[in-house]
Amino acid sequence: MTAKILIVEDEAFLRMLAVDLVEEAGFLALEAANSTEAILLLETDAEIRVVMTDIDMPGGMDGLKLAAIVRDRWPPISIIVVSGKQRPTASELPEGGVFFSKPYDVRKMMQQFHTMAA
Repeated sequence: MTAKILIVEDEAFLRMLAVDLVEEAGFLALEAANSTEAILLLETDAEIRVVMTDIDMPGGMDGLKLAAIVRDRWPPISIIVVSGKQRPTASELPEGGVFFSKPYDVRKMMQQFHTMAA
């Protein structure tokens, strides 16, 4: 079965590019425009293996808060945090989470998907 990767990105164009990257890497992509949509998907789809979230999103919860919730509620899910504006410290990332600066290296991101979704 093909692993599912959830993309959480508020900017539609960047979300579309990330979905294309996930699918090109051979995985199924799910998408959410904010943390609320992401949590609803996580609550209804037990097959999500990786969450890739942007830090800067509108609404009450940024990507770091979402990553912390994912780590607490769904510990087996791997987490990738991305941002073009912030550089979180290791202590701000959830345990086992990784950070990529935007624009991220497509090859390295694909390798990360394969490592985490295996």
